[in-house]
Amino acid sequence: MMVRRLSNAGIERFVAFLRGLETAPGDRPAVLLESQEFSEPFDPTVVIEERSFSSRLEVAEYLYARFHAAGASGVENDRGLWAWLALFYFDTLCPPDKRGRRKPGALARWVPDGDFKRYYRHLLAGPYRIYRAYRREPELALGLLCTPPSTMGEIVEQIASRQELVTNRAVVGTVTALYVDSAGGLKRGAGGKGAGSPRRLADVLAQLDLTYDLYSMEPSELLAMLPQEFDRFKRPG
Repeated sequence: MMVRRLSNAGIERFVAFLRGLETAPGDRPAVLLESQEFSEPFDPTVVIEERSFSSRLEVAEYLYARFHAAGASGVENDRGLWAWLALFYFDTLCPPDKRGRRKPGALARWVPDGDFKRYYRHLLAGPYRIYRAYRREPELALGLLCTPPSTMGEIVEQIASRQELVTNRAVVGTVTALYVDSAGGLKRGAGGKGAGSPRRLADVLAQLDLTYDLYSMEPSELLAMLPQEFDRFKRPG
């Protein structure tokens, strides 16, 4: 299908659908995707397929390749575009449970928020931005991109929401070294909130940043500076 943008009226209808899911099950309003009333063409022409993705990395890599091949640039802040894409891939991003009910969560997961601290929550625009920043070495950002497209998790919440962290190569590489196992998934306990957790890492990094230039470091150097509480995650998983 050719990519389009949701208009303001289309976004309102999408939001109404999402809120309706709080009380009753429902299927995505696919009519919005091609309706002249609720959507508009995207320029240049980009064609995408309706398919599933195993991870945030896979979907971000796919969308970046399609936009790049079409010569599309500056798409990160296009609210209507990302709302349309979230609706297009809704079944992948919000699969029903055994009772057929869907839990879409916060609105920012579907319609991008202008505030950077919430923009990362968008299930497609968030990973797209991260992938675009680390596209030459995407394995470095696996800690932020290895979960299913429908899931953000504690690591993304603590790291991607802070621009000074998610744009820092050493920090992102350290996150991956700590919390991603040899199979490319998250290690046991990586989503916790205690010692050695992503939440603690964010606090420790804030302290280190007062004394050291973290942007000038390699991930291995930063990893070596972390206190003992992180040792359990330094071991191969």
